[in-house]
Order: sequence, then C-alpha cells, then structure tokens
Amino acid sequence: MSDTSPRRRSAVARATSGALSALAGQTVALTGGAGFIGSSLARRLSDRPDIRVVLYDNLHRDAVTHSDLLERHNVRLVRGDVLDKGALAGALAGATSIVHLASIAGVDTVMQNPVRTMMVSLQGTMNVLDVAHSLMNAGHDVHRVIDFSTSEVFGRYAFRVTEGDATSLGAVGEARWTYAVSKLATEHLAWNYFKQFGMKTVSVRPFNIYGPGQVGTGAIHHFIRRAIEGRPLTVHNDGSQIRSWCYIDDIIDGILLALTSDGAVGQSFNIGNPRSTVTIHQLANDIVRLTGSRAPIEYVSWDHPDVELRVPDIGKARQLLGFEPYVDLELGLQRTIEWYRAEMGREADRGQMTRGTEGQR
Repeated sequence: MSDTSPRRRSAVARATSGALSALAGQTVALTGGAGFIGSSLARRLSDRPDIRVVLYDNLHRDAVTHSDLLERHNVRLVRGDVLDKGALAGALAGATSIVHLASIAGVDTVMQNPVRTMMVSLQGTMNVLDVAHSLMNAGHDVHRVIDFSTSEVFGRYAFRVTEGDATSLGAVGEARWTYAVSKLATEHLAWNYFKQFGMKTVSVRPFNIYGPGQVGTGAIHHFIRRAIEGRPLTVHNDGSQIRSWCYIDDIIDGILLALTSDGAVGQSFNIGNPRSTVTIHQLANDIVRLTGSRAPIEYVSWDHPDVELRVPDIGKARQLLGFEPYVDLELGLQRTIEWYRAEMGREADRGQMTRGTEGQR
C-alpha cells in the first residue's frame, strides 16, 4: 500500500542511507528535539552509532521520557529553552549540524498565547542563528542549519503552491496568523544569515505531519484517540477543509536529504505528500472505519479563520533533494492507529502504577 513504485522507493532509500553515511562522525543538535518530529529524527539518526545526537528541549511536549531513546549511548538530552541564549549556546557548542524545530505548536495554543508564540519563533530562531554564527567565527565547521517554518505561510487557500508563490501575512488582529507571520520572518532570517555570513541554512515548510509518536494536538491525534475510546470526534464547521497529510517517515527522509544535499543550501522546501489529500470530513470517517469504532462525528461551529485548502507542490524538493513521499494515507493511518492503541495501553499501565504507589504512601 504505497504511492510510489518500488524503484522510486528504492532510490529514496539509497539517498537517505547515503545522507546518514554523510553525517557519520557528526554531532547533530535538535532544538525542540523531544517533540514529535524531533524525537523521530533523533531515532533515525541515532540508529547509526557513529552519529551523536543532542536534544535541546524544555519538555513542554515530551515524546522521549517514556521511550527508550534516552537509553542510547549516542543520544543526550539537555533541558532548556530557546529563549535562554546562554543555555542554548552550551547545548550547541559541539554541534556540526543544527535542526531548529523548537516552536509553539497547535492552533489553540497559538491563539491563547500569541505573544509567546512570536517570541519563541523570532527570538528563539535569532538565538539559534546567532549561536551558530558565533561557532563559525570561532572556526567551528557548521555544516548545516535547518530552520523549520510552516505551510501556514501560504494562508487560507493553497493549492499546489510552490516555494516561489506569494505568501500570505494574514490580517492583523487575527491570532491564528501570528504563528505564520513569525515563521515567515524566520525564513527571511535564515536566508539572510546565508546571504550575509555564508551560513549553510535551509528552511523547511512541513505540510500536516502525522504518525506514531505524535504528542500534543492535531486532527489525527484528536480523531484517533477519541475513536479508540468511543467518544465523539469533533469536526469544525462542515468538515470541507482540505489537507494533504504527510507521514512521519517521509518528512524524516526529507530532513536527512536537506541536511546533506549541496543543492539545499540557501533554499526553502515544501515537504509533504500531495497524493494523500482528503477533506477533514473524510479523514474523520476513515479513522472511524479503520479503528472499527462506533464513535459519532459531531460538527461544531468554528468562528475563527481556518485554512480551507492546503496542498503542496513538492517539485523543488524532488528535483534538488531527491525527495519522494511513499507512505499513502490509509497505510499511514493504520500504522498510527496501531501505535496509539499500544500507547494508550501503556498510559493506562503507568496510571495504575502511579495510583498503586500513591496508595502505599
């Protein structure tokens, strides 16, 4: 159940294997490394014992504490915030490559905390770039700095958008666009550090990433957990919003290629899977079907601005990186549902252990 031919998939596998080989002997630092994408990238990197991985995170979204990732000899967690430049500089001191993933995530969280959202994006990214620049000035070889942006820079209607298409800043006063505006600014920052200082920067625009290990919020997270529990799935308005969904393994491939491809430097890339495109209504129904749930779907009014259409053009990533998504939506959902069933079982076991311990006090 794959969207690409075995030949194309084999080519991507060879390219990502080559990327990991190119990273041998390096120390790769991930800000926001304890989150969903960061922890998944750390796992892939640390599968090779000759790649050292540093996770820098405040553990607000924690996908590593209850995993085996921190047991690996080549993975180190440094707890800290990207707004703390001194602590950040200490964590990045030995890094040869940096992937800057730290951010405020989730529409509801952004809308409740617009000022902190902008501070983390703007000041946090400036801190990362400044620290990397200081390393360069000290004679340290910084092979690559990847800044994570967002597909929200394209606004409410984005169909087969390319990296060169006009971005949308959104209306001032609409908190929903605070995140997009600040992320677009970080892309400019990253590019200007490349232009002015020769820093090897790359910007990545992820399009709706999902899969095993996801923590926090998001439609697929919400739908799967509720479907398994038999609780109503909540859909905003009529569910006609259209999204392209990209499985976690695919974006990790894209990041590895961006870390090592010479053609990536000074560029921005859409990373997503335009073939896995459905309405939110269809997504909710698919998850109910695949979980075997009888959970109802409820449609609720949502008065805030929303992204109505989001489908990327990934031609540039195909051409310059050799990127190709290969996990189709149904297969990806099946794998994700299987992970959530197991994780929810582990959560229940941890809860029972906690209650048992409390009872002995």
